Amino acid sequence: MVDAIRKTNLMETLMRNLKGGEIRLKSRPVGMPTEDNFEYAEGPVAEPKDGEVLVRNVWMSVDPYMRGRMVDRESYVPPFQIGQALQGHAVGQVIAAGKGAAFAEGDYIGHMLGWREYAVVGPAAMPMKVDPKIAPVQSFLGALGMPGMTAYAGLFRVGAFKDGETVFVSAASGAVGAVVCQLAKAHGAYVVGSAGSDEKCDWLVKEAGIDKAINYKKEKDLDAAVGAAFPKGIDVYFENVGGKHLEAALNHMKLRGRIAVCGMIEQYNATTLPAGPSNIILTIPKSLRIEGFVVSNHYDMLPQFYQEMSKLIAAGKMKWKESVVEGLHNAPKAFLGLFKGENFGKALVKIGPDKAV
Repeated sequence: MVDAIRKTNLMETLMRNLKGGEIRLKSRPVGMPTEDNFEYAEGPVAEPKDGEVLVRNVWMSVDPYMRGRMVDRESYVPPFQIGQALQGHAVGQVIAAGKGAAFAEGDYIGHMLGWREYAVVGPAAMPMKVDPKIAPVQSFLGALGMPGMTAYAGLFRVGAFKDGETVFVSAASGAVGAVVCQLAKAHGAYVVGSAGSDEKCDWLVKEAGIDKAINYKKEKDLDAAVGAAFPKGIDVYFENVGGKHLEAALNHMKLRGRIAVCGMIEQYNATTLPAGPSNIILTIPKSLRIEGFVVSNHYDMLPQFYQEMSKLIAAGKMKWKESVVEGLHNAPKAFLGLFKGENFGKALVKIGPDKAV
């Protein structure tokens, strides 16, 4: 009883003095964002109410989709608001819990209130307990998190992939692409990926185990390179880039091929409408299916995803890379690096120590 009272008093003292930093959207970017579009601010940390927990964030994710939320337009998620902290996936440790909360002090949870040192997390932030015994907690922001789930749903449901088919993946060394490549290989596919450096291409072949990798920055004719890599054509193209990659894929798709459109990072910072694929007409004679998707519409597949990934990780057949930037202040820099090809694998920001309590 005495220990409980002491612990309560200690927490009350901590809460009265606790301050935390956050990264806010200072202005809406036009074209490529700059660090001037962001600002760091610090303020008092609120106490968790009933059903809420206070989390000290340890890791946060930066992802290309966040660029779209910086534009004031209607989309599948609300835009970021000027003067308010940005949002995104994060993993942290619970340091205080309100009455009736689903998590206890010491638990690690993933949630959507990144870009800040401390977060008061309720049901709206989609909290999910993560187990550090399965894999390092930051893995639940990458291969075991939203990027990995995106890869799984995009390949198997949207791409309707069948064992043994041919698969082309753009941005293949990225957080999503690398998982797509290895899932397809685990099911007997012939897999070719594109990436932007020799180092990334070597990793894809030697570590991820794909059949061929194309360094698109070195290719004078990307279409010819894709054609040479797929003499019998492409069954499934997993689209992360757009532009010339999409045109090349369209040229070499098989009859009734499928294109799963996860993203088009080449266009995220465009200030004018880019030209559409000049060969989009090929969708007709080839009977192609092109489908865009958002991972949040496919979380019913989560149990299958975890089952598949657990098996592959245990067998040493699922590997990933991480690019880590230290410190919340450097989160904007880590985000901007996504559009310059600076990250190799999942881009992460280390906010605080591994153990918060």
